[in-house]
Amino acid sequence: MSPKLVIHNHHIRSERRIVEDFTLTGASQRERFKIVLEDYLVKTFNLGFEVDLMKGDITKIEADAIVNAANSYLSHGGGVAWAIVRRGGEAIQRESDQYVREHGPVPVGEVAVTGAGSLRAKYVIHAVGPRYGLEGEDKLHSAIRRSLEKAEELGLRSLALPAISTGIYGYPMEVCARVMASVLRSYKPKILEKVIVVLYDDMAYSTFEKVFTRELQESS
Repeated sequence: MSPKLVIHNHHIRSERRIVEDFTLTGASQRERFKIVLEDYLVKTFNLGFEVDLMKGDITKIEADAIVNAANSYLSHGGGVAWAIVRRGGEAIQRESDQYVREHGPVPVGEVAVTGAGSLRAKYVIHAVGPRYGLEGEDKLHSAIRRSLEKAEELGLRSLALPAISTGIYGYPMEVCARVMASVLRSYKPKILEKVIVVLYDDMAYSTFEKVFTRELQESS
């Protein structure tokens, strides 16, 4: 395990992580074994609750709930949504389909909840973000805030968030980072203790790191 590097107020931790995966398959059974993920950075901001900015795979994060960047019909066919169903199992899609049958499509800026299948979480919170150029930043603000509020309604202490609306919905990464920082800066949780913002690649992480440092530094 590589040593930790800690900077006052903003804690940057470079470390080897162990996660469980089901990838060894035999004729009659699947074996569980541990794999070591690549080194990655985590930068922490203290806003009265902990905000961890992380480069990694959100489907491998252990948290009480994972937020999915969803569409209104909860049809998880691409991007983060597809990755969540692929790892968590088809039960997530079945529950999503049932939710839409019973409640109708999820409005833009709102959320729905399903179980998390085999993910390392209790729930998936499906947040419907806006489409860039068609729906405004207020809907992105709402999708992020409603995710936090729903986590608290469920009595959860930790939540993992992706960069909502930055995939096929086309929102610039910097805009998403700025809106998310604004939501986190103003949010006053009663139960929630940790929010993990998970970015998949170096470009996304670098953009969020720059924006969060600028926008959240005075609060941390």
